[in-house]
Amino acid sequence: QVQLVESGGGLVQAGGSLRLSCAASGRIVSIDTMAWYRQAPGKQRELVAVISAGGSTNYADSVNGRFIISRDNAKQTVYLQMNRLRPEDTAVYYCNADVTYRNFDGARPRRDYWGQGTHVTVSS
Repeated sequence: QVQLVESGGGLVQAGGSLRLSCAASGRIVSIDTMAWYRQAPGKQRELVAVISAGGSTNYADSVNGRFIISRDNAKQTVYLQMNRLRPEDTAVYYCNADVTYRNFDGARPRRDYWGQGTHVTVSS
C-alpha cells in the first residue's frame, strides 16, 4: 500500500556532490521519522541521517558537516544532499520511513518502509 522510490545516485569524483531523493506514495495517512541508511560492500547497513516530522535532524559522525537531510512534507519526500564526498561514502543508499497508512478495512496501521536502494560510487 506504500512505496518509497529513490533517485539521484550515480558516479562522482571525490570532493563532488550528489543529491538523493526518496518519494513516498500510496495510501498514506502520515509519515513520522524519515531516514537514510547505507550499506557498503561487505559491511552492515548503517544509519546516515534521520529527520523527524518536525524537522529535527541527526547525523552519523562520519557524515556530519558534509551531508544535509531535509524533507518536503507536502510532497512526502526526503532528500539527502551529499557534499565533499569521499571514496568511503561508496555504498547503496536506502531511505526509510515510519508510515501510518489506510488499510482497506479502515484500519490505520503503522510500520517501517524501505526504498529499493540507489547506488553511490565515489572515485578517488
